[in-house]
Amino acid sequence: MRYDVIAPAAAGTTADPAWMSAFARHVEACGFDGLVGVEHSVVTADYESAYPYAPSGRMELAADCDVPDPLELLAFLAGQTSRITLATGVLVLPNHHPVVLAKRAATLDALSGGRLRLCVGMGWMREELEACGVEFETRGRRADEQIEVLRALWEGGAEGVDHKGEFFSFARAVSYPKPAHRIPVHVGGHTLAAARRAGRLGDGLQPLGVVGDQLRELVDTMRSAAADAGRDPDALELTLGHLVGRITPEKAEGLATLGADRVVLAAGPTADLDQALAELSACAERLGLSSP
Repeated sequence: MRYDVIAPAAAGTTADPAWMSAFARHVEACGFDGLVGVEHSVVTADYESAYPYAPSGRMELAADCDVPDPLELLAFLAGQTSRITLATGVLVLPNHHPVVLAKRAATLDALSGGRLRLCVGMGWMREELEACGVEFETRGRRADEQIEVLRALWEGGAEGVDHKGEFFSFARAVSYPKPAHRIPVHVGGHTLAAARRAGRLGDGLQPLGVVGDQLRELVDTMRSAAADAGRDPDALELTLGHLVGRITPEKAEGLATLGADRVVLAAGPTADLDQALAELSACAERLGLSSP
């Protein structure tokens, strides 16, 4: 089992360079596998969209909470660390033009020595997508095409690649540098559409806010979609979530029985750095990692 830690956006510290540098170095020293950055390109002060992962329909982040661009944050933290995976969780894919995103992601991966993993989602906040110039109703089709464009540009050579789709079109496009490794693209979400997208186009699924029969249905859907697309279902990863302060070896074993390859752990929303680092150390010790 691999364990990643989410940068605690709700603490309001993820744009503090000293705080995040210390946090990232401690994540690495504790033996965790990776660090995850969240995204909202923009939020509206009084959004009407319902946040699907809380009964209140409101996310935990205040409108004025610092939420730095995850790729910029991870690029900064790549220079503070040497081993840990640098992941998004989740990047709101429809917000980004895939040609520009391909260059940004490949650059980060090349300069970090092949440590990037993208987990992408379609976005739940209509106001955010519309502010980025995206039609909310077509975000799923757009994202499918975006994943295809990313792969084409990362894998294409000096002769260039062609693409003519519903949303994007180019001919003989050449994008360098190339990633240092094949960047995994996981799909985050709670819907059957997300599971099918992971099976057809992704390298894994990160279900959000689902348990029990709903989780099993999503995993089965991903695997079926992969088989239907002529892909190997066993090659796809499953990432599940838990809390830094509550995960135990027994709970991790339970997640493994559900098929989890990785657990993404949410740290407590404290701005007290010493407290945050102590929580990481205690978690690493419980899980038998190399806690400092």
